[in-house]
Amino acid sequence: MADAEIRVEVEGRTLAVSNLDKVLYPRTGTTKGEVLHYYASIAPVLLPQLRDRAVTRVRWPHGVAEGSFFEKNAPAGTPSWVRTVTVPTTGSRTASGKDGLLTFPIVNDLATLTWLVNLAALELHVHQWRVSAEGDPLGADRIVIDLDPGEPAGLHECCQVALLARELLAGRGLTSTPVLSGSKGLHLYAQLPAPLPSEESSALAKEVAEELQRQHPGLVTATMTKSRRTGKVFLDWSQNAGSKTTVCPYSLRGRERPTVAAPVSWAEVESGAEDPLGLEQLRFEEVLERVQEHGDLFGDG
Repeated sequence: MADAEIRVEVEGRTLAVSNLDKVLYPRTGTTKGEVLHYYASIAPVLLPQLRDRAVTRVRWPHGVAEGSFFEKNAPAGTPSWVRTVTVPTTGSRTASGKDGLLTFPIVNDLATLTWLVNLAALELHVHQWRVSAEGDPLGADRIVIDLDPGEPAGLHECCQVALLARELLAGRGLTSTPVLSGSKGLHLYAQLPAPLPSEESSALAKEVAEELQRQHPGLVTATMTKSRRTGKVFLDWSQNAGSKTTVCPYSLRGRERPTVAAPVSWAEVESGAEDPLGLEQLRFEEVLERVQEHGDLFGDG
């Protein structure tokens, strides 16, 4: 029998939440109530990453052992107080085959975040651009490079490549921030000094990836072809395209365990590069403890 729906006050909004005892991560017994608590607790450092960005959600209505689906458009029944933005998205086709318009929620406050998480939106994915107060897409304010290891390579090799990428980005005047993906690899973010069109930010990320591939062909590939990734770290620069998204820093992941896309320090990455066991993906409890102890390792987003 489903839990009774309860009403909670969040920043002056009355929200209905339900099924708090429902297990969303069977391997660890993590419940929906615990997921809601995580997102409420992490909100002070998560919301700056979500601010003014169109949010794509990955939802697991029956938990991570069952099916999931990506949701871009704001769902039916979206509360009137939820801010939304309608933007043209190249690659999102209408029935007529033309580029379409998508209406995304904007998650700038805890009430909106709680509403989405109650819909079992475990993962929150964002573009590398924000929208203006009027809802117009702005240029990319950062680049992201996804370091994805091909077996038998793993996080150890990702840490080694991240240090190499940090040097190349620094040579272009960019300071990078490492984030555990919560899956297998690492994400590297670099804030841009001024917004760029997505085509230009993608070209910059591709340039870095291809330069690393030339310098370290036995360790790095910038090629999408999966057969060429075995034992190497694939640098996915394509997530900077205007229509692409990357899981937001501090978002949960829909894996067997409730891991998080967790910012880490460069000292931790260096440890992971030296020792195959020096760095591991982090669970949500660990991330909350780290934020309480060290603050926001990502910065102001």
